[in-house]
Amino acid sequence: MTAQQLSQNLTALLDLTAAKGALSRVGHTTVAVVLGVIFVLGFLGNFVALLVFSRYSVLRTPVNLLLINISASDLFVCIFGTPMSFAASVRGRWLTGNYGCRWYGFSNALFGIVSLVSLSLLSFERYSAVLHSIPLDSSQFGRARLAVAASWVYSLAWTLPPLLGWSSYGPEGTGTTCSVQWHQRSPESRSYVSCLFIFCLLLPLLLMVFCYGRILLVVRTVTKQVPRLNQTSAERRESRVLLMVVSMVTGYLVCWLPYGVVALLISFGRPGALPPVASLVPALLAKTSTVLNPVIYVLLNKQFSRCFRHMFSLSSDAPPIPGQQSLQSSRGACLYPPNVSSEEQHSSQDKAHLPQI
Repeated sequence: MTAQQLSQNLTALLDLTAAKGALSRVGHTTVAVVLGVIFVLGFLGNFVALLVFSRYSVLRTPVNLLLINISASDLFVCIFGTPMSFAASVRGRWLTGNYGCRWYGFSNALFGIVSLVSLSLLSFERYSAVLHSIPLDSSQFGRARLAVAASWVYSLAWTLPPLLGWSSYGPEGTGTTCSVQWHQRSPESRSYVSCLFIFCLLLPLLLMVFCYGRILLVVRTVTKQVPRLNQTSAERRESRVLLMVVSMVTGYLVCWLPYGVVALLISFGRPGALPPVASLVPALLAKTSTVLNPVIYVLLNKQFSRCFRHMFSLSSDAPPIPGQQSLQSSRGACLYPPNVSSEEQHSSQDKAHLPQI
């Protein structure tokens, strides 16, 4: 098949998909509003996160390099993907042709998988930090940079095949977004969808559940061992860790699992069992990850929150300064501000037997 024939077939498929899964004018407008909100909140949240990371060098720790990678990939989704689907929803049809559709499908898959893999690597890094406290040195930064590079290579390894013949990218749902062609039922397409679900969604999820589950068990064990004097503080920390773990795993499940399940149902279920509109909600949920990730993974970081409040003059507290007294681990430093007394520092060191996330 020539490139011209492929282009004509994909253009016809775009028109057919739009006709079959056509939304009402109100439906398209509603989707456009939702995408607009996701774009604004996702862009601002990730841009501000990167701005804070760039301004405060104390935040540039090994683990935070993965957070920076997540924010960058989510920002790329907002820049290169969401505006195209927003414009398509406003007009009620795909606007940028077959090449634009393939680019949209590829880029969104690439940046999305980078984010998913980085989230799982982040959980493993935190797991390693809690169970094996390692002094901060250049090797930790080297490992973090390697993890960032690996997330992009891994994502490319799974998103390039549809451009090379193993499955393909094309319109999905109502014809205003593009992705992997879930509805194709050839052995090649089904094998790709199965591998994508296992290696890019299920395995990262299992790694996150294992690592954060182990972290929670360690925190609970250490909480029972601290002196009764510090029991209340220990319980508060345990509650904070539990909130973090539940938020991270729940956010991952809510954003990505529905999309993966619908993709499997479309690929392996009875033809026509799911109308095109049914895939729209999971696709929108997946895009909300660009909004939730900065909140869950960045704003719940106490050190980042302190720098964020200082940057926007929301707090009179001075930001952490590199070189202050610290309890170092592979996560970075637990820093004391200059106005903390030696007694308070000693008390904080007693509490430091509790793993910090």
